[in-house]
Amino acid sequence: MSLSSPHEIHEEPAPHSTALPDSRKGWVRPALALVGVAVSVLVAWLGVDSPIVARSVLIAGVCLTLWLTELVPPFVPTLLLLGATPALLGAQGPGYTLPSVLGWCADPVLALFLGGFTLEVAASRHGLDAMVAQHVVRLARGSQRLLMLLVIGGVAFLSMWMSNIAAAAMMLAALRPLLQSSPEGSALRRALLLSVALGANFGGMATPVGSGPNAIAISAASPHAQVTFVKWMAFALPLTGLMLAVGYALLVVGYRVRGRFEPPTASAKKLTPQAHQVLGIFIACAALWLTEPLHGLPAPIVALGATVALFGTGLLRREDLGRIDWSTLILIAGGIALGRLVERSGVVATALGGVDWSAWPQVAQVGLLVALAAVLSALMSNTGTSALLIPISLQLFPSASIPVLVAMGCSFGIPFVISTPPNAMVAGEGGVESSDMMRLGLPLMALGCLVITLTGPWVLRLFGLP
Repeated sequence: MSLSSPHEIHEEPAPHSTALPDSRKGWVRPALALVGVAVSVLVAWLGVDSPIVARSVLIAGVCLTLWLTELVPPFVPTLLLLGATPALLGAQGPGYTLPSVLGWCADPVLALFLGGFTLEVAASRHGLDAMVAQHVVRLARGSQRLLMLLVIGGVAFLSMWMSNIAAAAMMLAALRPLLQSSPEGSALRRALLLSVALGANFGGMATPVGSGPNAIAISAASPHAQVTFVKWMAFALPLTGLMLAVGYALLVVGYRVRGRFEPPTASAKKLTPQAHQVLGIFIACAALWLTEPLHGLPAPIVALGATVALFGTGLLRREDLGRIDWSTLILIAGGIALGRLVERSGVVATALGGVDWSAWPQVAQVGLLVALAAVLSALMSNTGTSALLIPISLQLFPSASIPVLVAMGCSFGIPFVISTPPNAMVAGEGGVESSDMMRLGLPLMALGCLVITLTGPWVLRLFGLP
């Protein structure tokens, strides 16, 4: 599940990972945050006449600054938004009171993500994620190229349904015996580590529960059209497959991967009866998600049913509630609420009112938004980036498709070590340099933005998302 720049925001520690580079530490982030807050104050004070717009600019600017600089835990700006909006705007009308603001966050997509996170905890508790990682190594049968392909596919599959940090950690643990026997400069070691990052970064694109930007996009598109689980996957899964295939080809050619390796001798552990029950619930849940057009049961209700089944049958216990990623849920709620604030208050309309966007071709406008989403996500939080850009994009193109395209753009921001937690984890294993990340990530980012810009609107119209 992709979400922090956070292409996930999960806080789970990664074994053998190192701290983020110096550019993310020390004085840099506090300085950026101070600049962002100062700009928000100046714009609200000097640049806007309407008190509602001015105060909304101040609230949104401070929250976005905290999200994008990641100076505080990701749930803190959401709590600030929920408190500051009624405090500063509550007297301006009933639409800004605390009950109304809390109502902005009551979106069905949160129930969908709660179900996904609960399935993730159950899979981890009963060893299903580790089983997938172990079988990937065993199924390669000593072929280096097949191992790379299976690693990419295995991590991507796990990231479709769970944290991409957890998926990368499981795969790195399964690969560690092989990595420890390979010198840090060896081509196979570098290619395998980059394969883990590749699968983790792009897997979250494929499903609605894969990343925070996906959730914000689905919520933003809902007034125009319903983005079902099937519609999302029908559009995003082929795109994910394309990016993974191109990335695999770049790795095979760039690192000249060929030949055999010595498989680890450790045998895979057998699944417990409880693990088989979790697997059955997961399969039933995924099947109901994918057949939603046939039975009409909304995906969020299915997710809540899976949560009830896991806790009700004792497969998860009370203490497992603390392992659910509430931080990400609160962050997603904040992104949705921020979009409602800037839309209701007229912030975006005011900001765009002085620009003649009609002079730009539509493809250029879409391309600019997608590319901007990718670049910002490469440097900062992709969920914060989506919370910033999706309301702007909806003001330019009031449609169901544009939030989806911007969310896809956020998933392409992968070229630097600091771009995603899986990238940092892989770099922490040793042997992968920043140049390796860029050599793989920059072409994929450029290709992804180009494909989305030129084909995305047309393909989404085929699936009923104009």
